[in-house]
This record gives sequence, structure tokens and C-alpha cells, in this order.
Amino acid sequence: MAKGVATVWVPVEDMDRALAFYRDTLGLDVSMQEDEWAEIDAGGLTIGLNAREDTHGGAGGGAVISLEPEGSIEDELERIAARGGASVEGDISEYPWGRILPFKDSEGNDLQLYSPPNG
Repeated sequence: MAKGVATVWVPVEDMDRALAFYRDTLGLDVSMQEDEWAEIDAGGLTIGLNAREDTHGGAGGGAVISLEPEGSIEDELERIAARGGASVEGDISEYPWGRILPFKDSEGNDLQLYSPPNG
């Protein structure tokens, strides 16, 4: 049985660009940085940035990381757009369990903004 999640990692083509995106665009803290590996503190969950050995121009599949903004999805989208580096992949979708907005990081990995339903 799994004890818990140690880290979630995503492949990156350009470590400097990816670090700038997660640190400057998303406002997350870099807790460790090396040439081919960096760790981002996402509120208690570690996101690992793993330099690819072979580049192939896009992530293509894998996990989707959901980020819960401090304010509304609309406010966070405006803030991210102003800082650049994200590619919005659609519109905000509303469900009984919450709202999501899909987007991609600077390396083509799937992310989404998630907001729980208003109680």
C-alpha cells in the first residue's frame, strides 16, 4: 500500500524557462535547484522539474497538476496572463464539484486552475 505522494514531477525542455514560469508566473517557491532537477514547493506538495535527456517538443500526456488560486480563477488567469509564459487551453468549465480552467506551463505540461464550489 502506498504511504503517500512523495513528489509529482514534470519533464522540462529548458530548466531556466521552467523555473521562471513556476517561480515568477505562478508565484511558487523554488526549494531546491540543480542543473537537471529542481523542486518547487506548491503548498506542501513538491513539484519536481526534471530535465529531459532527449527533447521531443512537448510533454504529451502524463499527470495534470491542479492549482488552487488564492482568489478567483478569473483573477489568477489575469495575473498569469500579465506575467506571460502560460498557454490557456480553453474556457472555465463548471461542475458540481468545482470550476477548472486548463492551461499549459512553459514546457507544454498540462496544468489547471481549480476552484471548489461555492458552498
